[in-house]
Amino acid sequence: MQAPPGPAAGADPRPEILNVRDLKVHFPVYRGVLVQKQVATVHAVDGVSFSLRRGETLGLVGESGCGKSTTGLAILRMLEPTAGSIEFEGEDITRFDRARMRAMRRRMQMVYQDPYGSLNPRMKVRDIIGEPLQVHGMDKNPTEYRERIAALLAMVGLLPDMADRYPHEFSGGQRQRIGIARALALEPGLIVCDEPVSALDVSIQAQVVNVFMDLQQRMGLSYVFVAHDLAVVRHISDRVAVMYLGKIVEIASRDDLYREPLHPYTQALLAAIPVADAAVEAKRVRLVVSGEVPSALAPPSGCRFHTRCPHASDRCRVEEPPLVHSDAGRAVACHLHPA
Repeated sequence: MQAPPGPAAGADPRPEILNVRDLKVHFPVYRGVLVQKQVATVHAVDGVSFSLRRGETLGLVGESGCGKSTTGLAILRMLEPTAGSIEFEGEDITRFDRARMRAMRRRMQMVYQDPYGSLNPRMKVRDIIGEPLQVHGMDKNPTEYRERIAALLAMVGLLPDMADRYPHEFSGGQRQRIGIARALALEPGLIVCDEPVSALDVSIQAQVVNVFMDLQQRMGLSYVFVAHDLAVVRHISDRVAVMYLGKIVEIASRDDLYREPLHPYTQALLAAIPVADAAVEAKRVRLVVSGEVPSALAPPSGCRFHTRCPHASDRCRVEEPPLVHSDAGRAVACHLHPA
């Protein structure tokens, strides 16, 4: 098994905070009422490997259903991996029992996609943000507790007196800021961001993304940023991993990926981004991708993208391409780009 791709040797001195190797998350499908029998398996994540450095943002992109969010949940063990290892701060957390994992979660948190459904409408903002402190027994001093809540609100651009309000009194962008403040309460090193701006108005998205970037600079946070909006990913990410049907097909620095995408699927995704300049848009060469994403119940043999790829050959239909790493810190899984 190859090591997960990272920046080129010597290019980034920051230590790794996360190392995911051959991660698999499969869901059994059962049939029957009185006696249930497994009849199929959903290959949601099927052998994903990557690394993340301290203070770095890795964008995880792809179409809906490709396994991005499942990967994020598995990293935090909110979903149990079927196979593989997840090393966080040098320890393989897939081997942790419940008590040890509970303690580790102080160092790894999540910001959810839905700012409406992720906040308890019956709780005041003070209790929502402070819940992680309460769970981990860090709320014993009332004065320090209140000061901590006020400081967290200020960090995400909200006023301290908002702590006594309920979620329905806030806009979508403000609710997401509350979710970010809750994730920061325990001073984590890693935050998994599961499409945190996709439910927000376009005018608000940039503000929330800037909050993430400002907090990263101030606190040295590392992000796994799951998204389908490639414009947002380009703005916030240091590196980008492209997923298709449970596998990473390409990973590269942001600039390299957007300047010269190597995998046909990445090329198709980038070609779909609209350009404001009508003259430039008219001259663009588009890679035509036909058909729908195959079912994860029965992934295609060989390269999983071959059923939609305009460059597919007989080899692509029978032989799965490995994720090949280059000296430049890039990796691509395509027979068109051998090592």
